This record gives sequence, C-alpha cells and structure tokens, in this order.
Amino acid sequence: MQIDTSPGTLHAAFAQSADTWAGRPFLHAPAEAMAGNAAVSFTYAEAMVRVAGLRDRYARAGLGHGHRVGLALDNHPDFFLHFLALNALGSGIAPINSGMSDGELAQVLMLAKLDMLVCLPHHRDRLAALAAQTVPVVEAEEDTLPPPGRPALPGPADAGSEAAMIFTSGTTGTPKGCVLSNAYFTRIGAYYTQLGGYCTFRPGEERILTPLPVTHMNALACSFMAAMTSGGCLIQLDRFHASTWWRTVRESGATIVHYLGVMPAILLQRDDAPEAWAGHAIRFAFGAGVDPRHHAVFEERYGFPLIEAWAMSETGAGAWITASHEPRHVGQRCFGKAGDDIEVRLVDEEGQDVPVGTPGELLVRARGDDPRRWFFTRYHNDPAATEAAWEGGWFHTGDIVRADAQGSLFFVDRSKNIVRRSGENIASVEVEGALMQHPAVAHCAVTPVPDEIRGEEVLALIEGDGDESLATEIAGSCLQTLQYFKIPGYLAFVESLPTTSSQKLQRGEIRKLGRAIVDEGRAFDLRALKRKKG
Repeated sequence: MQIDTSPGTLHAAFAQSADTWAGRPFLHAPAEAMAGNAAVSFTYAEAMVRVAGLRDRYARAGLGHGHRVGLALDNHPDFFLHFLALNALGSGIAPINSGMSDGELAQVLMLAKLDMLVCLPHHRDRLAALAAQTVPVVEAEEDTLPPPGRPALPGPADAGSEAAMIFTSGTTGTPKGCVLSNAYFTRIGAYYTQLGGYCTFRPGEERILTPLPVTHMNALACSFMAAMTSGGCLIQLDRFHASTWWRTVRESGATIVHYLGVMPAILLQRDDAPEAWAGHAIRFAFGAGVDPRHHAVFEERYGFPLIEAWAMSETGAGAWITASHEPRHVGQRCFGKAGDDIEVRLVDEEGQDVPVGTPGELLVRARGDDPRRWFFTRYHNDPAATEAAWEGGWFHTGDIVRADAQGSLFFVDRSKNIVRRSGENIASVEVEGALMQHPAVAHCAVTPVPDEIRGEEVLALIEGDGDESLATEIAGSCLQTLQYFKIPGYLAFVESLPTTSSQKLQRGEIRKLGRAIVDEGRAFDLRALKRKKG
C-alpha cells in the first residue's frame, strides 16, 4: 500500500501539526452534541493513532490514489479522522448529507461515482436501498471492507490530487460536484490563520467552535484547516442549539466561533440574562450574512466582533475576502477589501465594468499567471459548466456587489436564481419542479423574499386561484421530494406571472412582485410547515 509521504497533502499537513502539537487538544465534541450524551476528545497524538488505524483498514480493502469514498457520518468528530485516513492513501471523500430527501440523496449517490459509502449504523439501511447496489455501503466501524471495483491510480497523491468533492445547488436545480484538491485545503488553512487584524491566531491556543455542517465548505475546510494549521482544537457541534449555546461556549472554552447570519438573529431574540454569556472567552466570530440591523447590536451586547467574509465553495481561498481590518463598515453588509493576490471586477449585464458605487456582478480570479490557483479543480463530469463559470478568464460568482472609492466591497443581491436561507443555497427551479408535481399547479415561479431571522425565505407564486388550505396542501406536497427547508415558506396565487415574449420567466420582475406581495400581506405564511424531522 502507498501511504502519503509527499508534501502538499492534507495528511502531510496533519502529520506535521501532530508532531509539533502532539499533546494539545485537536478534536472535541461536547456531550450535548453526541447521541450518547458523552463528550468526545482527541489530542493530536491520539488522533494520529486513530487515523493510522483507519488508514490501515482502508488500505487492506485496496483503497488508494484516485478512489472516492462517501462519508455519511454527520457532524461527528470521527468524520475528520476518516477524512485524514483516506487522504493518507490518496483517496478523496464526498461528504453525504443524510438530511436530504430520498430523491435528493439518490441523485447525489448516482452523480458521485463512489467506490464505497461509509455511514453511521442508523443510516445504513436507507442508504443501501437508495444506492441500489451501485456502491457498497458499510458502517464506520466495520473491520472487513469490500474492495473497490477499479484499480487505484499509479503513483502517490500530491497537492493537485482530489481531496474532497462537495455538492452545490446549481441554478438548474441539478447538484454539481465541486472537486477540491489538497492544495485547496492547505491554502485555506494558511490563508485564514494569516489574515491578521481581528482574525489573529495564537499558535497552539485557539479553540474553534462550529455548529455548521461538514457537507459545506466552512466546516469542512475553514474551521478544520484553521485549527489544524494553528495547532488549535476544533469543537464540532451536531448543529446550532440556541438554548444551550452560551453554556456550550463557556464550558468548551471556545475562543473563536463560526456562524451564519441566522445565529445572531436567533440569539438576539432570546431573553437570556447577561449571566448566560458572562465569562466567555470568544475573541471573534467568523461568518457571513448577519442582518445589517443586528450587527452592531450583537457586538455591543456580547462583546466580540462578527467578522463578515465572502467566499464560495468554488473559490476557496483563491478569492476569499474578509473584513478583518478596519474600516469594517458595520451594518452595511461590507465583507472587506480584496487582497493583493486577488483580482476583482464588477460588471453589468453586458460584461462592462461599472463605475464606483454602482452594483455589478462580482468576477474574481487569482492574480498572476494562474487565474484558477487555489480555486476548485472542476465540476465533476461537467466540463461545460466549469468553462461557463470561467467565461472570459474570470470566475462568475452570480453575486451583485458594489464598491466604494476606497475599495471596500458591499453585498447587494444575487443574480442567480438562488434562495439563500440560513446558509443553504436553494435553487428556484428545483422547488418549481417539486411544485409542478401537484395537479393544481400549471405554472409557478419561486423567488427569494427577505426574512429577518433566516436572511431569505422561499416564496412560491402560483398562477390561478386558491385558498390557504390549497396553499398548505401544495407546499406540503413538496416534502415528498425536497428537504424541509426548501419548501415554500410563503405561497401566493396570482393571475399571471411576468414572462418575456418567448414565455420565459422574468426573474427580476418576479422578485419585485414577490417582495411586494409579502410586504402587503397577500401571501399565505406557511413557515410553520418547515420543521426539521427528528
């Protein structure tokens, strides 16, 4: 078997940190984040022993360079140990979101082209049925594993080899596999820990707490790599628990927390007494999407800054922009200035640069000879989509941004047909497809509307007449094919939808119409339907 000894891989970075910080804490999950209510902790040395054992077990099965293994391990700390073990062999991983509907999961499993799927015991039967014998499904602690159906690639993995593939919601509604290299991960760790300003890391001391899902870039790469690179400890929660948040923060000794905009909104709504957060050790919080109305209020109440940042799964640290230095323009949706290693353009619909102060689509690339340096490698099995995203030599983000005369960048809106709810990207056409399965829906459109807690909410506009009972029935029917958070939170019946002469939906006009309908109280509020199962 070939075990990683080459520089530039994720496992090589871990081995270096484990050698330097052997006795320091590396991974921790508090009791409330674990199903058995027993906390889990590993030092770097203990994690290295566990990783070596997992590596040897995977090697005995024949896994190696170029294989891809799905990990349905939820937000359990063991996820990262399996990730490192497989990386040591040159195998990539695909984090699998077990919260998806059966239809969504079946599609992802079909697209992923996995050589093996490793899961927690309570996921096995469901995943095996959905995989339909296309990939062997095994439990995380099984001793004997089936061999992959294809040989490994020759030679060891290197910085450019695939480390992971995560799925993003495309504007077409079909998920795209975003292939991420070892260099993508190691660069994120180096970049984040060297930001400076408010985001200054103290080697061997930081404890980074995140409730975010490991199926997303932030938890998979940002917090994980920052902890490893700086000799810190990653505190991984199963999810965000508002009622116990401050107790967890205090008891875990967290010095940095990662957030989505929904978290400050929820915490500010609670009636916790000041004693709840007194004595916390948080130095800064890192995330995106805080409501401008909440930003300054939150910082004043809780005593630490919310550092807004911008990046995408596709950009990684190749185009990561952070408001880690003043002026942060708190309350203005500012995410900082582009660094010297990044080139930025703001363009109109014709691709022409817009004047200072005028919103335009954000285009980004790495400065220098390789504009794709440290970005994602490609969309899996979709070269056309990869090249379309890089049209003209710039990565097209789909985000509408404005710049001031000093170069500070401010988020304005999204040009893509995406609803951004609680940090989750929801493709409008995906929800429209689910709505069209109901016999009462002949024509529909889905658009984002502002939501004080979630950032944005899903609004469905249905052509025709209907009452609240029908609206509830239509929205509820989407639960058969969509995760709970994707179904409409608002639904309204309209006489007609704005379309072009060729009968295409006018997305801009639909967005304006939708916001007006919700503001005027003409939509049925169905948000009570959106409750996470289990």
